[in-house]
Amino acid sequence: MTLLVISPDYASHLLPLATLATAWHDAGERVVVATGTATAPIVAGFGFERVDLPLGRGANAGVMRTKEQDAAEAASLDRFFAATHEGMVPTLAYQAGERLTDLMWQPVDRARATLEVIDRVAPDAILVDHLAFSARLALHTAGIDYGDVVLGHPSALPVAGEVYGYPPAWPRAFDPRPDDLADLHRLCLEVSEAFALQWNSAARVLDSASVDVDDAFAVHGERVLYNYPRLLLGADERMLPRHVLLGSTTRDEPADADLEAFLRDETPFVYVSFGSFLSVRGDVLARVATAIRRTGMRAAIATGSTPAAALGDLPAGWLVREYLPQVRLLEHAAVAVTHGGNNSVTEAVGQGVPMLVLPFSTDQFAGAAAIERVGAGLALAPNTATSGEIEEAVAALADPGWPGRTALEIEAAAQAERPGPVLAYATLSSGPVATASSAVQLPAG
Repeated sequence: MTLLVISPDYASHLLPLATLATAWHDAGERVVVATGTATAPIVAGFGFERVDLPLGRGANAGVMRTKEQDAAEAASLDRFFAATHEGMVPTLAYQAGERLTDLMWQPVDRARATLEVIDRVAPDAILVDHLAFSARLALHTAGIDYGDVVLGHPSALPVAGEVYGYPPAWPRAFDPRPDDLADLHRLCLEVSEAFALQWNSAARVLDSASVDVDDAFAVHGERVLYNYPRLLLGADERMLPRHVLLGSTTRDEPADADLEAFLRDETPFVYVSFGSFLSVRGDVLARVATAIRRTGMRAAIATGSTPAAALGDLPAGWLVREYLPQVRLLEHAAVAVTHGGNNSVTEAVGQGVPMLVLPFSTDQFAGAAAIERVGAGLALAPNTATSGEIEEAVAALADPGWPGRTALEIEAAAQAERPGPVLAYATLSSGPVATASSAVQLPAG
């Protein structure tokens, strides 16, 4: 049996998808990953095969640096980073405007390339990142069954009454003006309509009999797999399509002498990461570092594209690197400070760790709101939160009596008993999966 994984060339997307694929690998089955060249080392590290399938103009092997992108992508990233300094609405508005180029990149060409990969690999099952729109366009028009993996907050797949890119909720720390929200909603609606036209036009080139869709952002596969914890979904009243909740995709990570020495010290520590993109916000990371110093706790900080020197004087006993093994550290952390990205949130919940979320963009606001509602953590506005406010939040979350800690521990135990890869394997092994040229029956698993 062969599993094909289709992912954009971004480490933050590939890591959870590749982790899901370990269930097939552990069962002795073949795993092939279709992605770009930047993440080839990640594919090799998992022991999978790789076929080349770039799905966007950008790429990210773990830490996003504009100088490593082509000119258009670098300029787009610089404008995005600048927008994050202006706040929630300007950032979301900028992202909405970029959506027609970064989510549907060369749709006809990439769709045809996707079908060529499927014919060459002849998979028995397919897992696709929901945001790989050009690839899913190919699968949709060809009538090929696949597992549609939605990373991050479930609003990445809008449901009735929602517009993609407009948060269904945001944390209490954000109080946008009603007029600004109305303008943002109109913009997101215009982009959604234009995106549907783009999808439908490309679909008709691929298949002249293709039926137009009203909202291409809402198109999904028959098998929707949310990489999201049940605990956080309990705060969500949105009407989701039939789905499977994977919880998180906890992966094995290598250790080293410095990491092991850090973990042997049982003094509580705070894990800090703003992911591969938002680590560029060194000003906020520096405030977080100052706040943690004031608590007297230790810290493990993944600095990403921010130089460690920008964080100020770092106490002895702290672990500060460009990149850190997140899952391994979260297993022992007392608190996580995060931008609210998919991997940080799901992996923290999977380890029962309360979070301080400082959201900057996309679905991070809705995710932070859910975390706040169920008591899994707190949320602050990254541009305005003082080091004193961050210190107070970290200290509250580190208290063993934090009210949400019990619910987090119950969720973590449930995920350990039924891990995401196991659920994904069972879901895709439960019925027929059409390939580009045939339909086959997967065994029960």
